[in-house]
Amino acid sequence: MEKEKKKKRGDRTDGYLVRDLDPLHMFMPYLMGSRTENEAVMNEEFDLTEAIKFIEKKNENAQYRYTYFHLIVAALAKTIYMRPKMNRFIAGNRYYDRNNISFSFVAKNKMSDKGEESLLIIEAEDTQESLVDQIHNKICSEVYKVREEKQVDGTTNAIKWLNKIPRPILKLVCKILFWMVYHDCLPKALHDFDPYRTSVFISNLGSIKMSASYHHLINWSLNSVFILINKAKKTPAFNEDGTYKMVDTISMGFTIDERIADGFYFARSIELFKYILTHPDILDLPLTQDFTMD
Repeated sequence: MEKEKKKKRGDRTDGYLVRDLDPLHMFMPYLMGSRTENEAVMNEEFDLTEAIKFIEKKNENAQYRYTYFHLIVAALAKTIYMRPKMNRFIAGNRYYDRNNISFSFVAKNKMSDKGEESLLIIEAEDTQESLVDQIHNKICSEVYKVREEKQVDGTTNAIKWLNKIPRPILKLVCKILFWMVYHDCLPKALHDFDPYRTSVFISNLGSIKMSASYHHLINWSLNSVFILINKAKKTPAFNEDGTYKMVDTISMGFTIDERIADGFYFARSIELFKYILTHPDILDLPLTQDFTMD
């Protein structure tokens, strides 16, 4: 994340052109088709033992409860900061490094069949405060606006306006919008509320007691990573002698545009993410502060 980096010719408003790509990756967007045709799907299970202790400690004096979701989003932000290729996107057949670390997620205004969904966006910022506190406060603030203040998110307002356009014209408008994204001239009013422009789109299925292993990407906009967070559960952890104990775990599904990096890079990134979740004190550091792995 390079907020102070000077823009050059070829850069976009939302990212910096990657200028040191190898020939194979430069050619991939032309050869391999769209984002949805290049999905790499991974599923991993993560031990929550240390995360639970960390959350319990945080909740001793918290006005609003800390949850797995806050911890996971903070761990993702730290991972992306340290593994910047995970924050790349392809637009106009070119690679770009996104100029922020951001997340989209859905919140219901009430947990019922009639509860409406809002698409919310937060950004992890380079401040000196605890990363997990920053993420927790931002998520709680956005969800509070939807559930208590009954505010309608900007994405929903934009879509309501577009839906007023007659269908034949709306199809043409959508083609124009795709062209605008390609050429980086999408109006700011639409860009700022676009949930598919973020680093990661997250679906927190655990909040509704569900589990799934896969969610597709979408060709609209710039999102390269979609993550499913499933409900936590007890899982047997086996020792070398065949004995076992039950531990709290959570499974997650990762769908990634495989063109942004290679399989080795993805695997190392998930390995780092897993390390952070099992050493959650790291998340009390600021976003950009380094740490040493044991």
